[in-house]
Order: sequence, then C-alpha cells, then structure tokens
Amino acid sequence: MRNDSFRTLLCTLACLLAVGSAHAQSASAISPIGDAIAAAERGRPVDTARFANDPLYGWLEYADLRRRIDTLPVREAQSFLSRHKGEAVAEAFRSMWLAALARRQDWPAFRAAWSPSIKDVALRCAELDARQATGAADAQWIKDAQDIWRSSGKSLPDGCDAPFAILAAKGGLPPELRWERIEKAAAEWQPSVMRAAARGLPADQFALANDYASFFDAVNDRALSWPKTPRSRLIASQGLAKLAKSTPVAAENALPRFASALGFTEAERGRVLYQIALWTAASYEPESARRLAAVPASAYDARLHEWRAREALSRSDWSAALAAIQAMGDAQRGESRWTYFAARLSELTGDKAGAQALYRSAARESDFHGFLAADRLDQPYALCPWIANDDPSAKAPVARDPALVRAIALQRIDRIGWAQREWNDALSRFDERQRRLAIEVAQDNGWFDRGVFGLETAEHPEEKRLYKLRFPLHHGDTIRREAAKHGLDPAWIAAEIRAESIFNPRARSSANAMGLMQVLPSTGAAVAKRNSIPYAGAASLYDSDTNIAIGSAYLRQMEDKYGQTYYAIAAYNAGPTPVARWQSQRPSMDPDFWIETISYKETRDYVARVLAFSVIYDWRLNGDALPVSQRLRGQTGGTRKKFTCPAPAAARPVAARD
Repeated sequence: MRNDSFRTLLCTLACLLAVGSAHAQSASAISPIGDAIAAAERGRPVDTARFANDPLYGWLEYADLRRRIDTLPVREAQSFLSRHKGEAVAEAFRSMWLAALARRQDWPAFRAAWSPSIKDVALRCAELDARQATGAADAQWIKDAQDIWRSSGKSLPDGCDAPFAILAAKGGLPPELRWERIEKAAAEWQPSVMRAAARGLPADQFALANDYASFFDAVNDRALSWPKTPRSRLIASQGLAKLAKSTPVAAENALPRFASALGFTEAERGRVLYQIALWTAASYEPESARRLAAVPASAYDARLHEWRAREALSRSDWSAALAAIQAMGDAQRGESRWTYFAARLSELTGDKAGAQALYRSAARESDFHGFLAADRLDQPYALCPWIANDDPSAKAPVARDPALVRAIALQRIDRIGWAQREWNDALSRFDERQRRLAIEVAQDNGWFDRGVFGLETAEHPEEKRLYKLRFPLHHGDTIRREAAKHGLDPAWIAAEIRAESIFNPRARSSANAMGLMQVLPSTGAAVAKRNSIPYAGAASLYDSDTNIAIGSAYLRQMEDKYGQTYYAIAAYNAGPTPVARWQSQRPSMDPDFWIETISYKETRDYVARVLAFSVIYDWRLNGDALPVSQRLRGQTGGTRKKFTCPAPAAARPVAARD
C-alpha cells in the first residue's frame, strides 16, 4: 500500500511532467528532407529542387557529394565550398574532400581547398605531401613536419610515413629528434613506435633503441647492463610500470635489481611503485595497504590518494582512511566527497566536534555527499536555483540563427553528428546570454542534452544552478504510470533516464544499450516477456513508452532481488555479476562506504549521481524530497526534506593534516 506522500508525488508529477506528445509524434513522423538525404546517400534519384529553400539543403547536397566523393569533379566541389562558405557543412565537406584529393594525389586542388584550421593529423601529413609535390618544401615545411613528428608518442597515421621519409632525407630527423620521440613512445608504452622512430639512428644507437623497445615486450636481464643514463632509467622504469599494470607481483620482484643496477632515482622507483600499488588496490588485493605505503609521497597523485582512502575503507580501518584523506591536497580534500568522508571517519574515531564542522561544510553542496552530510546534521538540503532572467525578447533572434535552425532540424532527423557541428558553429558566435537562450530553444524542441553539455562546465559554475535546464522533465504520463504499476518512486525513474540518455529516445551506446533507459535488447526481450509488455524486437526500445515500461520493470526486478535501492542502481549499471562480487567482499558495510568502494569508477559515480538526481527531481516535482539516506535503502516513509539556499561561506573547512 502506498502512503500519502507517494500519492502526492504522483499527483504532482502529473501536473509538472506533461508529455510532449507533439514532439514525440514529430520525431517519429516521416521527414521529407530526412528521406531525401537518405535517398541521396543510397544513390537514388532525388528532386533536389524541391528542397532548394529548406534549411538542410546544404546537407542534402553534402550527402550526394559524399557518395560521389572519389569521382567528384573539382569544379563542383569548389562551387559547394564557395556557396556554403562559413557554414558547418562546408567544413565537414572540406575534410572529406581533402582526403579524397590526397587519394587522387591532386595536390594543386588539395592546396586550394586547404584550411589552416584543420587539426586532423592524417590531413596535416597529406598537406605536407601537397607542399612537397608542388615545390614548397621549404624551411617552414621542415619545421611543420618536425612538429608533427614530436607531437605524440603514439602511432601516427600511415600517411605520415612519406613526409617523414622526406624529412629524414633532408636531414630534418637528427638523432636527438629521434630519441625525443622514442622517449615519448616509452612514456606511452609503445614499443612499436620506439622501433619505428629508431630507424635512421647510427648502428650502435639503433641497437640500443631496439633493446629498449624489447624491454616493453618482455622484461629481461639485458637491461641490467644498459648504460647508467637518465634515458636508460626512464625506459627501464616505464617498462616495469607497464609490467606492473598486468602483473604487480612480477614488477615488485624485479624492481630492486633494475633500480640497483641502473641507479633509479626516487621518481623512477615511484613510477613503478605507483603502478604496482594502483592495480593492486583497484582490485582490493591483500597486499594493497603495504604496496600503497611503499609509494613515495612525491609519486602520489589525486587518483592514488583516492585509492588509498578506498582501500582503507574496504578494510574498515577508519584511522588509516582518515589519514589517507588528510594526506590529499587542499583542493581534493575540499571536495564534498572527501569532506563528507573525513567527517564520517572523524566521527567514527571519536572527534565528534571536528566531524560536525566538516559535515556543515560538505552540506553546502547540492550533490550526493552534500545531501548525505545534511542528513547527518538533520538539516535542509542546500539548493540555490538561479533564474538567469534573460530578456525573453532576445530568444526569438537566437532561435532564428541559421546554424541553430539547422542544428535542431538535424537533431530531429537523428543526424546527431551533423547537428553537433551546426550547434558548435552557432555557439561560436553567441555570448553567454545567447548560449543559455539557445539551450532553451533546443529544449523547447526536445533536444534535452544541450542543458547538460552546455551548462555543466567549469568556466561558468553558476550555470550549474539552472536546474530547470539541467534536469528536464518529459514523458511524464508514462513515468507516472510505470511508477504506480511497479511501486517505484517516479523521481528515481526520471533520474535514471537523465543519467542514461538525457531524455533522448534514440540514444544508443557502444554496448548496444538503446533508448531512454538504455536497455540491452536481450534484457528488453526477457523483461518484456516476464511482464507481458508488447515487444517486437530491439527496435521497440526506441519507442519511449515501451522503453520506460521495460526499464521500470527491470528496476523493480533489481529492487526485489537486492532489497536495497543502491544495490539495484549498481546492478542496473554494471550488471548482477560484479554486484554479487562486491556484496560478498563487503557484505555488512554501510551504504555510503559500500558505494565509495565499488571497484568500477563508472558504477561508483553512477550510483551517487542517480541518487543525487533523484533528490533533485523530487524537488522539481514536489518542492521537498525524500532523504537520500532513506532513498538509497528503498524507504519511502518518514519526514521529507526541505531545501534552502545557505548564505555564502567565507571559507570551507577541510580535513586537517596531521
């Protein structure tokens, strides 16, 4: 039986989450220009004149030109670039056209179409070919080729081989430049790149460079007799660090011999010990604490500091975990996550006064750990919504911007990559106010992720308080129906959709998770069958109603299986097998500590994010919220939380160093 607060939540959801049915219908309806673009891509006849005045006419042309790119007359391509100069479609075409011209080796046309703004390395190497072939391989050519050579320690495109060979013939790859790339490749653990860069070295140096590279393939004792130089120490320490990632115990056993023979510095020992400790701690192996303690303080970074804290938490060693947090840098310790855990650990080790001050500091943040801290203090949640008060009359001119019009039209026909190009082009000309208005226009048209990717930036932290834009509400009737059907909190379902797809019904992951709640086809079929949900194969997951019905049923299935919401959220993201392992490793751990010690960063952050999103959606729906400490356990009763905007603080306390 559902209590009164649950019924109130459903009622409010009905009022605030009205389904945008018109958008849903338009998104699924046949688009004439979309059909024309698809037909052009397949080489079918298209009456292009019919679309001459359509905003997407340039992209229709692009689709046709792309299909014919390898036989396209130069004059036709130049005409397209001229007519669409300054538009995103021209730059998209330019890169494709340059690649085609490089294949043809039509270097005069290549140079005519070239733009210095192009950063693609393969095209930059082709541009070197073009200058060489047209007699422009001057001193600047040598410098540009050298810049590409030294730009990375990773493998470069095959198209760079020819200009590099010419560079070498011109004397532009002296031994010191080859060694520079070899050392960069060693830092990237790329022995094949090391070998390629070594070609052209004097014979004795070539042999040594190849021996260096072989050390990354298999650590061997030949390195014990390498020259005792900074380069040998760099190579040996990087090779041992690579070994440590896959086999920490082997690297630990080998380190003393090579460190002694080559005279490792603290930094070089630390490089190896860092990897030994990291990959041991990340698996919570028995030797984790000892190996973490062996890493020199100078080798620690934020990542290893976090793992030292988590490893101690996993053993319920509260003093060691607190010490690990206290060893962090000021900025890291000042994050709400570590301020909260410093408070928890201070409380557990007897410093209740210090814990209270730290809780108060963490509770100023509107995130998972800030909400947890507020629960510990039994105080309202901090939330300071910002109403930008942008002039509404300025919205219409922004909405009429041609690039923005094209971006939204492309998003509607599911041409996301093209839409992103147009969006970026529009925003490159907008000021901050116009950018916010553009995000409103996008959301008015059902393109909800612009409020996430366009506002959650370090450059404009105040915009994170634009909660209406960052936390859209859509498909409300379906969310309400499925929440009632399965006895779930509607705010949780909305939070899952926000975390999974940002309300994009056509979202598809690299793992083939599909739709609003990112359901795998195999899971969708099984859940649909179990719950008698109409299902006509994977394509059904792109139907919003079906996707939410299946995703909600699966949440209920996970909740019933695990009995705790935070386990269910973890299983929704990582699957049941890892969750079973984590449960068996730490069966009685408090939820906040259990979440923080999840091995997978993606899942660890996901659980915290979904729980925080649930609170914010609850606030959007009701003006108050179920306490997150109850929410994560699946408890729905009790006093609900109010929200308040705390006064600015002069300085936030952080966990003190010893």
